[in-house]
Amino acid sequence: MKKFFAILMAALMVAAMFAGCGETKPAADANTIKIGLSGPLTGGAAIYGTAVEAGMKIAVAEINAAAGEDGLKIEFMSQDDEHDNEKALNAYNTLKDDGMQIFAGAVTTGPCLAIAPSTVEDQMFMMTPSGSSEKIALSGSNIYQMCFTDPNQGASAAQLVADKGLATSIGIIYDNSDDYSKGLMQGFKDKAAELGLNIVVETSFTADNKSDLSTQVTQCKDAGCDFVFLPFYYTEASQVLTYAEKIGYEPTFFGCDGMDGILSMDGFDTALAEGLMLMTPFNPDAEESKSFVEQYQAMMNGEVPNQFAADGYDVIYAVYEACKATGVDGTTSAADACAKLCEYFATATFNGLTGSGMTWDENGMISKVPAAVVIENGKYVGM
Repeated sequence: MKKFFAILMAALMVAAMFAGCGETKPAADANTIKIGLSGPLTGGAAIYGTAVEAGMKIAVAEINAAAGEDGLKIEFMSQDDEHDNEKALNAYNTLKDDGMQIFAGAVTTGPCLAIAPSTVEDQMFMMTPSGSSEKIALSGSNIYQMCFTDPNQGASAAQLVADKGLATSIGIIYDNSDDYSKGLMQGFKDKAAELGLNIVVETSFTADNKSDLSTQVTQCKDAGCDFVFLPFYYTEASQVLTYAEKIGYEPTFFGCDGMDGILSMDGFDTALAEGLMLMTPFNPDAEESKSFVEQYQAMMNGEVPNQFAADGYDVIYAVYEACKATGVDGTTSAADACAKLCEYFATATFNGLTGSGMTWDENGMISKVPAAVVIENGKYVGM
C-alpha cells in the first residue's frame, strides 16, 4: 500500500510539473512577427544563402529600429539547408517548431520544390527570394516569388540582344542537368526564334562533366559565334571565361542572375569578366542602392552585395508591408497570416531595390522591368 501511494504521489508531482510548464509558457508577443529562412549557409552554394541572409538581416534591423517600442517588429530566424532537399525540409520543420509564421525561403530551386508541399499542407505563406523555377509558384496558391522565373528571364535576355543589336551569330552553352539552366535556355531560344535571332551553336554539359568546358567553348569559336549565352552559375562561367582567354576567343559573353557574384569569386581573375553582360534587377553602383551597399559591406567584410542579397532585403520589406496593411501580428496563426497575405499580394504593388512597380500574377510569379548590366573596370554599369 505504501508503495502504491508513493507511485501515485510521484505521478501527481510529474503531472503538476507539466501543468505548470504549460501555464508559464510565454504568450506570443503581439508586436513581433516571426519570419524564417532556409538557405545554403555553408557548402558550394553558400554565396547565395549567406547573401540572402545578410540582406534580410539588414532589412529586419532597419524595420525594428524604425518601429520604436510599440511598433510591429520582426524576429528573424534562419536555418542552413546546404542546398540539400532533405536538409531543407528538416530546416523548414525546425523553423515551424520554433513558431515561424511566414516562410521567406527557400533560397535555391531544389529546396524550394522540396519544401513547397509542406507549406501548402501547413497553409504557410512562402515567398522565395531567389528560387526561380516556374514550378515553385505553381506548387501552391500560398507560394510567391521575388525573382524572375527562368523562362521569362531568358526571353528578356533575347529581347535585349535584339533591341541592342548585340549579336549576328549566337552560341548557347547550358547545363542540361539543371532546371534553372534549361529554363533560361528554353526561354531565350523560344524568344530568339520569334525575333529572328541567329543561333548557330547549342551545346551543353551536365553536373557529371562540368569540370572541363573547353569543348563547348571551342565549338562556339569554330562556328564563328560573336555572342555566347551562358545560362548558368558563375562557377562554371569562370571556366568558360578562363578558357576563352587562353585560346584568344573574345565574343560577347552574356549571362543571367546566376552569374551575379563572379566578381567576388575566390581565385578568379576578375579582369577576365571585363565586358561580361548579365541580367540582374539590382545594380550595387546605383544611387538608390548606396545605403544598402554600405550596410552590407560593413556586415560582410567589404563584400559587394549581389542580386540575391537585394532580393532577400526586398522579401522582408514586401512581407512587412503586407503584414502592416492586413493586421497580421505576432498573435496571428500561420494559416490566418497566409490567407491575409495571399489576398494582399493578389493586388499589391511594391517598390524595392530590385525594381519599382512590382506586381504578382495569380500564380505568385512576379512582374518587374528586366534590366541588364555590363562589367566595366570591375563594376556593374547599367545598359
